[in-house]
Amino acid sequence: MVYQIKVHGHLSPAWSNWFAGMAITMLEDGDTLLTGPVADQAALFGLLRKVRDLGLPLLSVNRIEGDTSADPGTGGTDAAAIKKQEKGATK
Repeated sequence: MVYQIKVHGHLSPAWSNWFAGMAITMLEDGDTLLTGPVADQAALFGLLRKVRDLGLPLLSVNRIEGDTSADPGTGGTDAAAIKKQEKGATK
């Protein structure tokens, strides 16, 4: 599954590796979106623990539905689709 985690404050894209390769998008309103595939619930809780450990206020966690036939390695959503969804979130 692909998830989108929104936190308050800007987080540098350099943190992407620490967040399991999730795409990091800084929004104009001062928030940050972490978007990418999450293997299972344990992996999701691990990501949320990292958000907590950094002291970032958690704003939302959303599962993004995608075409499950597109790419099984990313929960069915490719990088281009994730970027398109991120752009829609910034409007």
